[in-house]
Amino acid sequence: MFGRKKDEPSAQEQVDQLAAEAAVKGVGKGAPTPKRKEQEAARKRPLVPTDRKASKEAERIAVQDQRQKMRQALDTGDEKYLPLRDKGPQKRFARDFVDARFSLGEYLMFGALLFVVISFIIPAGSDVLSYVLIGFWVMFLAVFADVFILSRKLRKSLTLKFGDVERGTVWYGSMRSLQFRRLRLPKPQVQRGQYPA
Repeated sequence: MFGRKKDEPSAQEQVDQLAAEAAVKGVGKGAPTPKRKEQEAARKRPLVPTDRKASKEAERIAVQDQRQKMRQALDTGDEKYLPLRDKGPQKRFARDFVDARFSLGEYLMFGALLFVVISFIIPAGSDVLSYVLIGFWVMFLAVFADVFILSRKLRKSLTLKFGDVERGTVWYGSMRSLQFRRLRLPKPQVQRGQYPA
């Protein structure tokens, strides 16, 4: 702060000193209540740290450590460090339920990519291209039906296990079913056919 002397003890040192004094004095009726001025002085911290470079480096290391823990949690399914959108017992149940079944949606992107490649190879006026387009729409409708059936089953299972379904959990499971299994994050923790109890 402005006008503060360099040799003045830092806020953390003051807090440590007061804590040490409280431990020596003992807590209870025999110890006097600390003065308000002392308590406020102990809580004061400078808005701008004195060593900005070290502070910035410490913050960068802390953020990097947090990201590393989150990456590991996405691989192992550790609930403590998962992102907020993946946390909770209902989300975990939805992930396991979706990962245990075979979903047509996993292969929708491959079908779309195949359609694009074929449309470049075959001339625009060809009858074959119209059949390929019909095939793509049939696949799309099959995926839609599969996701609809999955969402109904997932909602029923969640209601049986938890009673009340959290908002967004069924959508979360449905969107997960559209991702290729090996690319899903958090990574699948169950084998196919290993439905959660």
